[in-house]
Amino acid sequence: MFEPVHGSAPDIAGKGIANPIGQIWSGAMMLQHLGVPEAADAIEKAIADILAERRVRTPDIGGTASTKELGSAIASRVSREK
Repeated sequence: MFEPVHGSAPDIAGKGIANPIGQIWSGAMMLQHLGVPEAADAIEKAIADILAERRVRTPDIGGTASTKELGSAIASRVSREK
């Protein structure tokens, strides 16, 4: 129920450049549904903050970061906000 819906993207499979935001945001939606709005809000704020900084972005949104780099940047921001 809480997963991003998209194609398999065979052209980028294994390259580590997929944008993880859809999957991360799906987790936030799940937390909201489960009654943990503070955690969901922290994740959504971290995503918004990282995107606003324009430093860590995957190629599909104009950057050069890897999937892991963007995911780590968001996770780090969530950790700082606690």
